[in-house]
Amino acid sequence: MTHARSTTAKATTPRGGVRRRTAAAALALTGLAGVLTACGPGEAAEGGPVTLTYWMWDSAQLPAYQACATEFEAAHPDIRINIEQYGWGDYWTQLTARMVAENAPDVFVDHTQQFGKFVEYDQLLDLDPLVERDDVDLDIYQDGLVSLWEGPESGRYALPKDWDTEGLFYNSTMLADAGYTAEDLDSLEWNPTDGGTFEAFLARMTVDANGVRGDEEGFDPEDVAVYGMGYGEAGAGYGQVQWSPFALSNNWVYSDEHPWSTSFNYGDPEFIETIRWYRSLIEKGYMPPFAVATSGIGGTDALANGAYATLVEGSWNARNVIEREGVELQVAPTPIGPSGERASVINGLGDSIWAGTPNPEEAWLWVKHLASPECQLSVADAATVFPASLDATDRAIDAFTAIGINAEAFSVHIEDGTTVPSPVVDQWSQLTTIMQPAMDRIFSFGADPDSLVDAGEQVNRLWE
Repeated sequence: MTHARSTTAKATTPRGGVRRRTAAAALALTGLAGVLTACGPGEAAEGGPVTLTYWMWDSAQLPAYQACATEFEAAHPDIRINIEQYGWGDYWTQLTARMVAENAPDVFVDHTQQFGKFVEYDQLLDLDPLVERDDVDLDIYQDGLVSLWEGPESGRYALPKDWDTEGLFYNSTMLADAGYTAEDLDSLEWNPTDGGTFEAFLARMTVDANGVRGDEEGFDPEDVAVYGMGYGEAGAGYGQVQWSPFALSNNWVYSDEHPWSTSFNYGDPEFIETIRWYRSLIEKGYMPPFAVATSGIGGTDALANGAYATLVEGSWNARNVIEREGVELQVAPTPIGPSGERASVINGLGDSIWAGTPNPEEAWLWVKHLASPECQLSVADAATVFPASLDATDRAIDAFTAIGINAEAFSVHIEDGTTVPSPVVDQWSQLTTIMQPAMDRIFSFGADPDSLVDAGEQVNRLWE
């Protein structure tokens, strides 16, 4: 497979090149193109300032980035920033449709699972020549975040924006009722044989309809009122907020190399035994059946309304979860695994420039500002996300702590070096079409975890 790469010349190439139009047509064939809407990118009134369109999906972060935009506009009076926000469910469909229509936003928040196909179809500006020209210091960011945005052979397609890891959110009242303290959670361990102290904890946190706990005589796993741990889906091939903290702490890794993997390890014994143990929690009544977990009530809502006692969730959702009214919620580190360490996926968002922007220099100035210490420190003070730069990370930890959120549940992975980079491939959507039904069948007891061997072979044939 050939990966199209951008060049320095593209920084000054006007929108609508033949090659990118062909690529946009190919994108349309992915089935992601949807209804197009109005608004053009980077359009400037004659003689007036250039207006750049910037897209993001997280409404909670919008005020912090609007503040960055205001600061940027004051320093660049000839550029205006128009921020548009779409929910996650619409964001990628709308973005792909806009690329097909040659009308995409000048700059947009990018995700590691998505940017591979945009590179493949030549939709992103290569930032490397601009980074080199302006001597941008890439050493200010957390380890591993810069390489997430490197092309398969060369090129750089975003600057780091933030990072996230996973933690174990819990109901503080239920924790105390079960006889545990927050400090107890720091030392919990799991293993695929008997589940360790972590499974004993989940059993204790589980309560059936008669008030009997999961570790007590007479517990009814078929009639559970509070599940020890919840989940929202089977996790397909990623499992970021489902099984990944367990599989990755069981000496398993997603793939043979990173980034741009061409061989995944879904058939490995360590992965299969992890999934088999994880699924066993459903049989024991400590986690809900698949049909219940996917019934339409989100995992964070189920945690807030008391149906779940704990939930693995990402740092990006910390305030959305913990600041729910009427319930005391907090977060702890994920448990230690057979490897002797915890583990968490570390993912990072980035800001990319659409290759068709008519104003690449102005777009670059904005991206450079978004990745600057000034903007990232400002975002850190808002305590909605952990910015990518080292200084801003420390600032964000202080800001989260100041509002009563245990930020160390997430930063412990950074400090201990137990992060695992999020997979970056050019065929993630195709991988998902294989792994999602495979994992759904396993979680609904329609297939044995050993079927992951066949699923893994199907995945790896994508790159043959």
